[in-house]
Amino acid sequence: MNRFAEKLAEISTPLRHTRTEVLQVNVGKLCNLTCMHCHVNAGPKRKEIMSRKTIDRILDWLAGTEIPTIDLTGGAPEMIPDFRYFVERLTALSPVRRVMDRCNLTILLERGYEGLADFLAGNKVEIVASMPCYSVENVDAQRGEGVFDSSIAALKLLNRIGYAVAGDLKLHLVYNPIGPVLPPSQDELQADFKRELAAQFGIVFNKLYTISNLPIGRFAAYLRHNNKLDQYMELLINAFNPTTIDGLMCRNTISVGWRGEVYDCDFNQQLDMQWSRNGEGTELFLWDIDPVEIENRQIMTGNHCFGCTAGSGSTCGGAIV
Repeated sequence: MNRFAEKLAEISTPLRHTRTEVLQVNVGKLCNLTCMHCHVNAGPKRKEIMSRKTIDRILDWLAGTEIPTIDLTGGAPEMIPDFRYFVERLTALSPVRRVMDRCNLTILLERGYEGLADFLAGNKVEIVASMPCYSVENVDAQRGEGVFDSSIAALKLLNRIGYAVAGDLKLHLVYNPIGPVLPPSQDELQADFKRELAAQFGIVFNKLYTISNLPIGRFAAYLRHNNKLDQYMELLINAFNPTTIDGLMCRNTISVGWRGEVYDCDFNQQLDMQWSRNGEGTELFLWDIDPVEIENRQIMTGNHCFGCTAGSGSTCGGAIV
């Protein structure tokens, strides 16, 4: 039993799946950036991308459900060849779904992706954009030289075409801490971002989500290299907040990998903690499961789960409490 499972047992709190509200689809590990905090180890040389055959199987399965939110992530999801096909098919589903794109912003300005911002707007795709700070030094330190300027240019572009200005075009920003610390207050930081981005660049957005860095992938490698992994784990464990349990994203989300395989969350996905059939070790794919039958399913945990329950908690939709 891992330390997180022990903690749940200690407070007599089971962690089980509820009704599925979000289908989060990781379409691959290809990305135009190589960010220090990336738990996916995404980058320009990664070959793992979702095929159209897998996309079609996901769409067929999804059409038989009423799951309201589809969350597309990566890598840079926009870089797979069938991204626009996937989005167009998703937005054509009935009942209408909320479609989200986790965008690194810089991809909107890359050669070969001209018109991508207009495409997203035309399909009313909600954008959740990485933006770890409103200062060039912090952003470039975490995400690479020149990323801040490109991100600002992309945000201005999104504002010009109506994002965060028109009521039906939502633009949210995501903050990850620089280094092995917990995020500050989400409400206070959102106020800071809104003030500074508006004053310095005339940029507006809807919400800011604060997300903790989990000690896996490239961020874990950074911690090990700097002899800070044990220290960061202790920080997360000591900051465990039981009131975050009910709001954990693993409880109402199905995470889908680029081959169609299923997990409790995107972090478990990167650790290959794939669902199996009755504990037999037989891999489960999205089209193998009934969304109703997985309600009350026990969620797979590991010590990395302390990253989601530390302090105010952390989900792909920001702080929990």
